[in-house]
Amino acid sequence: MSAPLSTDVLIIGAGPAGLTAAASLAPHLAGEVLVLEREAEAGGIPRHSDHPGYGIRDLKTFVSGPAYARRLTARALKAGARVQTQAMVTGWAGARTVEVTSPAGRQRIAARAIVLATGARERPRAARLVPGDRPAGVYTTGQLQNLVHLQHARPGHRAVIVGAELVSWSAAVTLRAAHCQPVLMTSAYDKPESYAAFTVPGRLALRLPVATRTRIARIIGEGRVRAVELEHLDTGARRTVECDTVVFTGDWIPDNELARAVGLEMDPHTRGPLVDTAQVTSDPGVFAIGNLTHPVDTADVAALDGRAVASHVLRYLSEGASAGSTETRVVPGENLLWISPGRINNSAAPPRGRLLSWPRRHVSVPTVTVRQDGTTLVSRRIPWPASPGRVFRIPSSLLDSAPDGATVTVDIA
Repeated sequence: MSAPLSTDVLIIGAGPAGLTAAASLAPHLAGEVLVLEREAEAGGIPRHSDHPGYGIRDLKTFVSGPAYARRLTARALKAGARVQTQAMVTGWAGARTVEVTSPAGRQRIAARAIVLATGARERPRAARLVPGDRPAGVYTTGQLQNLVHLQHARPGHRAVIVGAELVSWSAAVTLRAAHCQPVLMTSAYDKPESYAAFTVPGRLALRLPVATRTRIARIIGEGRVRAVELEHLDTGARRTVECDTVVFTGDWIPDNELARAVGLEMDPHTRGPLVDTAQVTSDPGVFAIGNLTHPVDTADVAALDGRAVASHVLRYLSEGASAGSTETRVVPGENLLWISPGRINNSAAPPRGRLLSWPRRHVSVPTVTVRQDGTTLVSRRIPWPASPGRVFRIPSSLLDSAPDGATVTVDIA
C-alpha cells in the first residue's frame, strides 16, 4: 500500500452531523476537510425519508428528507469540503490514520484531527430476540424506507409497526406512501413514546390504533409473514393480528465499530464513545458527534452537534490537546437509560447548553436531581415532560455546583 494521503480534518460519515461539521470547518482552514461516506450518496438517513419535517432547528426550514440531505451536501461542498462517497473506512493504521476501501482501491488517510459521525441504527428483529418463524416481510424503518423510496418497491399490503416513537410514525407514513396499510402500532409502555403532536394526528389521519403495554410474542408465517401474536404485558392475554409485513422501529444502537476498533473509551450506557462537553473522546485528536454519542436524536439536532464541534476542532488544531484538566463524570440514575455527554469539561459547554438523556418511564412534570455520594447537590423541576422513546433535555447549568473530579448521578423523578 502506498504512503498515506494527508488532510487537516477527516470526517467519517456524511450524514447531517458530518456534513454540517464539514461546512462549519472548511471556511476556516487552509488545508482540506475530507468527508468519507460508505454509501453511494451523501446525506445519511434523511436521503430515504421522503416526507417533510427536516431542517427545522438547523436550517430554519421544513423540507423532506431527500431535500434536506441535498441542501446539507451542497452547503458542505460550497464551503470547500471534499465529500468522497463509496469510501468505506475498514480500520486504523496508527494514530489518526485510517484504512479506506473505495472503487479506486485501498489507501491510507492520515489527518491532524478526526471527527467520527457514523450515526446509529435500529436493532433488527434478531437482536431483539423476538421468537417465531423466520419469513420474509420483516424490516427495520431504515430497510423499509430504502425499499420504498430508493428501490420503489411495495413491502406488502398489511403491516404491524413495533414501537410508537417518532420514527415509528415515519414508518407509518412510508407504508402508506407504498400503498401498504399499517393496521396496528405497538408499544411496551403505558402510552405512546412520541409527542402527542404526532400521536394524535397520526391516529386520526392514518386511522392507526396504538396497542400500549403490548409486545410481539411471536411472528407467524412460512415464506412470508402471515400474522403476529401479541401479548399484553400486564394481563398476559394473547391475540393474533393478520399482516404480511412487520416493521421494527426505534431501539437504537450507535454504529460504534470504528470507535471500538481504535480503542476509544466507551460509555457503557449510550454504547457509543465517551465524550466530554467539547465532544472530545479519550483520544484528544478524535471527536465524536451526533447519534454516535447519543442514540438517537432528530437529524437537525445531530446537525447542530456538527456545528458545535467546529470550534473545538479548530482550537485543537491551533493549540493542541489541552493540559489535563480535571473533569466531572456524569452517570445516569435508575430512571434514565443514558445521559450524554458523560464528562463535563469546564472550558466548554455542551451543544445548546443541554445534557441529553433517555428516560425509562413517563414523568409529566419531572424533577431533576444531581447527587454525589448520596448527597443531593441540586434538585429542580423541569417544565417539560420526560418520556421513553425520545430525548429528554437537561440544562447543563444544573451541574455547575458539581465538584471537579467527582462522579455525579443525574436522575429524574
